[in-house]
This record gives sequence, C-alpha cells and structure tokens, in this order.
Amino acid sequence: MIATGRTDLAVLNPFRLGAASSVPTAPSLNARHGAILIAALIVAAAISDAQAGPGEPSIIATIIKWTPLLGQGFALNIAMSFLAMAIGSAFGVALGLGQISLLSPVRASSWFVTQVFRNSPWLVLLFYCMLLLPFEVRIGNSFVSVPGWAKATFGLALPVMANVSELVRGAVQSIPAGQWEASEALAFTRWQTLRMVILPQCVKRMTPPWMNLYAILTVATPLTSVVGVSEAMTLTGDILSSEGRPELLVPMYLYLLLWFFIYCYPIALATGALERRFQVR
Repeated sequence: MIATGRTDLAVLNPFRLGAASSVPTAPSLNARHGAILIAALIVAAAISDAQAGPGEPSIIATIIKWTPLLGQGFALNIAMSFLAMAIGSAFGVALGLGQISLLSPVRASSWFVTQVFRNSPWLVLLFYCMLLLPFEVRIGNSFVSVPGWAKATFGLALPVMANVSELVRGAVQSIPAGQWEASEALAFTRWQTLRMVILPQCVKRMTPPWMNLYAILTVATPLTSVVGVSEAMTLTGDILSSEGRPELLVPMYLYLLLWFFIYCYPIALATGALERRFQVR
C-alpha cells in the first residue's frame, strides 16, 4: 500500500461520558432562588404598605398574625403528600411489576392502567374522586363520613401510582440481561431473581426520580383547593377575604410560595446528591 500522508481524513473520536460536560445543563433549584424569593416578599410588602390606608396594620404584622392558621393548612398539604406518595408507591410497584409479567393479560392490563392515569390531568382525577367516591361508608350499623381531604389524597395517589409504575418498569428493564441469565444458571425462580438480584439494583436507579416525583406531588397539593379542601391555598384565600385588603394579595401568596420552597429545597439538594452518587462512571 502507498502511504498518502494525508491528515484531513475523517476520524470518529471515542465516546466518553464525561465529554458531554460542555453541553449546558438545565438550571437547578438553589439557595439563590430562595434569597430572590425573600427579597421579592420584602419588596412586595413595602409596596403594599405604601398603598395601604392610614391606620392599617403593616403587611408583615398581618402575615405574622395569620401564620399559625396558614401553618395548619400547610401541615395538611404535607400530610396529603405523604399519604398520596405512600399509597401511590405501594400500588405503583405492583403495577410496574405487572408490566414486566410473562402473562400477556397481566402485562397488557397493567400497561393500560398505567397509561390512563399517567396521561390524565391531575385536576380531572381529583374531580372524579371527589364526585364519584362516597361521602360516607357504612361500617356495621354506623355510617362514617369520608372527609374531602381523604378523597383528594386518593385522587393524587392515582397519577403517582402510574408514574411509579413507569419508574419500576424502566429500572427493571435497565438491568443487563446477564443478571437474569446468571440467576437462571443458579436455578433461581423468576420471583427469587426479582427479589434478590434485580430489585435491589433498581433501588438506586429509582430513588432520585422517586424523590423528584414527591417534590412535584408536594407542589401539586394546592390543586385540592379547587375541590374544596381546606389546605394552605384555600386558607390563604380565606385570609384575604377576611382582611379585605387588596394590597395583601401579592405578599400573602409570595409568603405561601416561600413555605413550599423551604420544604422542597432540601429534597432538591438530596435528589441532586443521589444523582451524582449513583451516576454511571
């Protein structure tokens, strides 16, 4: 062969995971956003105080006065998020395992349920649960009323269930096929393989997106105010109606937004830390 000595030939460089570091990443939640939110609240309170009539209490004093009531509503938001996440995760794991079942009817029905609730608007599901679930249930000879927040929690658990189902399915299918083959060579049953080999490896794959899903669920709980649940958003509206001061509108909702930020910010930090810890190297 004759050497041409050319150096302008196309060359395919080797692929490296770290080589994509120059690609801009999506901005993440950080402490600077909290500082901006606090500054916006202070500025809004100052502007609202300037617009208030003579003799009116200051905006900050009014907010502090209503903080205990707002805290009760926010506690209900957190309680609904915990319960909805627990219920949705429990049923979502079962539904996700159903999507990888060897039985085609189980696999098809699990896929159908997952897609229905995963692609349905959360507010629509809330309305269906509030209107279709009974207002009271009979236990023996007595009737027990079902509170609105319980029905709303079940409505929020449905999309969580569908999303957890997809997390489980994706995590299981991301495990290399050699893990299944090695377990089969050791005479493990399919359930033993899932329980002792596959699912333990799926935990670290599912934990960061699962935590992110919980943060999304938490900030979605104010949707329940539309169906009459007395959570933080509903109580904020009641406070504004009770005060009858239009200038209180923006500072009050900024104050509520700050509560959600303070709660969700540590979750964002923990999610980012787990993603960095579990990333492929």
